[in-house]
Amino acid sequence: MQHVYSRVRRCIDDYGMIAPGDKIAVGVSGGKDSLLLLVALAGLRSFYPHEFTLHAICLDLGFPGVVATPLVDFCERLDVPFSLIKTDIAPVVFDIRKEPNPCSLCAKLRRGALHEAALERGCRKVALGHHADDAVETFWLSLLFEGRLSCFQPVTWLDRKDITLIRPLLYFWENEIISMKSGLPVIHNPCPAEGHTQRQAAKDKLKELEVTIPGARQKILGAMQRFPLMGWGIDKDGNE
Repeated sequence: MQHVYSRVRRCIDDYGMIAPGDKIAVGVSGGKDSLLLLVALAGLRSFYPHEFTLHAICLDLGFPGVVATPLVDFCERLDVPFSLIKTDIAPVVFDIRKEPNPCSLCAKLRRGALHEAALERGCRKVALGHHADDAVETFWLSLLFEGRLSCFQPVTWLDRKDITLIRPLLYFWENEIISMKSGLPVIHNPCPAEGHTQRQAAKDKLKELEVTIPGARQKILGAMQRFPLMGWGIDKDGNE
């Protein structure tokens, strides 16, 4: 875990993600990424130079048969308050709206519910479990489907809500997180669209690209920082 703490701390410091007294809501889906993020931030509390507090928030999307009990127990062991927010997002997206491309609406509704829950608990920052592969895939999708050089930013301020989003796992690749998921109470994603999205197609194409150009994803991420893409630039002293 020292390796995890070190790299998460470097990402936080490079982009100025945490300030003294921050109350941070951690979006916990039950997937490996958000759970590792929660573990890392919970551990950092004891030695990070800026004092901060955490509150884990999980959205119950309304899929049948999903049990959050393992997450409750996990957060108790980490000494992190936990809230389960019940929503009707899945029925709205799949049963009422019958969206042919459900990801966009689902993401919009999830963001709204998470941000409202964070604000209700006094949290002005929300930590998300996006990793390096997520960033490269988003850049790739924007380039190929929208003709734009664009990606989410490591730190994003939402002026309408006065909430700041932070992504402390951006210095980890997905295969690294997979290798560390043992012991985490990962909950299976019940979404019927899982594995059948444009993002999955981008993920598959990037894997194919790695076969002929080893390290292609690392090179893309490095280019995003050196360009720099908006919000991604850091100088040699770690300042944005």
